[in-house]
Amino acid sequence: MIKVAIIGAENVGKSTLMNALIGEKVSEVENLPGTTKGTIKRRFGKLKIPKSMKNPLGGADEFVLIDTAGLFAPEKELRGKVLSEEKFREILNEIISADIVIHMVDATVGLHRGMEKLHHMLKLRYEKPIIVVINKIDLVPREKVEEIRKVIKKRLEQDAIPLSLVTYEGFNDLLRAIAYYAQYAEK
Repeated sequence: MIKVAIIGAENVGKSTLMNALIGEKVSEVENLPGTTKGTIKRRFGKLKIPKSMKNPLGGADEFVLIDTAGLFAPEKELRGKVLSEEKFREILNEIISADIVIHMVDATVGLHRGMEKLHHMLKLRYEKPIIVVINKIDLVPREKVEEIRKVIKKRLEQDAIPLSLVTYEGFNDLLRAIAYYAQYAEK
């Protein structure tokens, strides 16, 4: 079984992504920050692995998705943590236990500094494979998406997948990235 944690600032679309990956509504979705209060875990089931990749679990491609609460407020005046220290640690431990992390960035807001620090900690200290996704690309001009991609490439030292959970642009790229990293997840 492979655990995939979805992380990001508040209202970036983590619950919407979880629902899209599972194919049904399992996480509450509101256009309000703080809708998810802790972590929600659901079995994702089988992932369609491209024929060019080896099957990561020899036929038992079971995935568990972890939808986490927003760890930081997106507004500049509320840029700090939005959770109690205890709840923040609890969610962080859940993220650290994951095999793969999906770091979501809101195209309308950009890369959050607190999330940037968390990203580096997960990548460097815990050696987590991280897939960076720029969500809500349907709400901003292409130039803005490219600008955010350049910032992510510079500050996080990796490419980001542009994604719209309205048009599903980039969704197959995300599935391929999950399948790729699943090959190397510890069993």
